[in-house]
Amino acid sequence: MPPVTITGKASGEPVEKSYRRMLRGMDLFEREHALAPLATLRFQVLPRKPGVRLDDLGLYVVGKTVEIPLDVAPDRTFALPRDRRAVEENAQVSPDRPALTLTWRADIRSPGLPPGTRRLGDLRLECMVGIEAGLVSNSPSWIAGLFAAAETPAYCQGDRNRYLFFAERPLFGVTLVAGERREALPVRRLWAGAMGDLRLKDELHFCDCEVLVDRSYFAPLEDRSWPDDTLLLFEFMEDGRAPL
Repeated sequence: MPPVTITGKASGEPVEKSYRRMLRGMDLFEREHALAPLATLRFQVLPRKPGVRLDDLGLYVVGKTVEIPLDVAPDRTFALPRDRRAVEENAQVSPDRPALTLTWRADIRSPGLPPGTRRLGDLRLECMVGIEAGLVSNSPSWIAGLFAAAETPAYCQGDRNRYLFFAERPLFGVTLVAGERREALPVRRLWAGAMGDLRLKDELHFCDCEVLVDRSYFAPLEDRSWPDDTLLLFEFMEDGRAPL
């Protein structure tokens, strides 16, 4: 599809997030910082529909009298300032894009990790912050039922959690490494869990992974036999391999 560029803060159906709820996510990050003691918190926006471009994204905290422009980095991450008036006015974090064209995630990364890796404790905290901040988007029926309980951060610790993470590039596989222990992430935890699912084509437009399926994975957040310092090593499609 050709690129889609939508400009103008007053777009017809803006996709917004509650400023107060995102601050709640920031508060949770401070309380649970031990999961990722060296990491910092940013938020991230990602494309949700084919052809959507976010290079020139405008992002604002908007209340009745407040309008605070946010600085979006090239990796589509941003920090959220604390503003008393914005809290009092129940402001929204509002992009200049219509609904269903982008999705949101927390972005928590410990420094000094090797390229192509993520730390499991960072991901555990990302999920908790994402739930508390209200960043969860609608999902297709094959995982929507599992999101029904996703109202509190405790969801991330449950054995039926299905919080989607996205790698930087399309994935071939993911390996968990903790000391001498190595284990490949099962296929059912890759590509939104949709490998071989005949419903995918009809239901994909309900998922905020619509254009990110080949980058998506479920991490074993609930399995405490994998410590927080466990590394996830990514093998990317561009390495010359593709799933069967």
